[in-house]
Amino acid sequence: MTLRLPKAELPAELAANMIEQFGAVPENVEVVWHSPHVAQDSLEFGGKVGAWDAADASLKSFAHMAVAAQVGCSWCLDAGYFLARNEQLDLAKASQVPRWRTSEVFTPLERDVMEYAEAMTDTPMTVTDEQYASLLDRLGPAAMVELTTVIAYVNLATRVNVANGVSSQGFSDACEIPLATRPEASGVASTA
Repeated sequence: MTLRLPKAELPAELAANMIEQFGAVPENVEVVWHSPHVAQDSLEFGGKVGAWDAADASLKSFAHMAVAAQVGCSWCLDAGYFLARNEQLDLAKASQVPRWRTSEVFTPLERDVMEYAEAMTDTPMTVTDEQYASLLDRLGPAAMVELTTVIAYVNLATRVNVANGVSSQGFSDACEIPLATRPEASGVASTA
């Protein structure tokens, strides 16, 4: 995929902070920086989403990567795996998210969370009352609201990246285990 909009120049201090945090300036930020207000608000909200702690970090990470695999955001999968490594999450599981339906490493709750993330990502959404109630029963109201909002936010971010032509930047190259590829399905392209 090729960027559909050239990179904008970020302020030097912001670029330096991102290089310190990620090892490189994320291309999705450089593209969105054509509208600094949109970029700053997106970064601020993304930071707030990342600080929420009612839902388990691994569940949110797996949901994020499941959405990214479904939408086809290779940048999000790449960065998500890199972040999972930095947050000391289970990398063997994180690497298998794109093929979670056939992988044997996930618990029933993790599978249900990824299925919920995909159901929220479907157009139109395919979330069922039973699916929601089952997760609510196991997670509780605060974590369920948080998980649902994280998935909605990830849908925004992944779709912006894909529409702008942003693709994998190689963040996960620093990790020991490569990401699995998503199995081909009707109408769904491989993302890794």
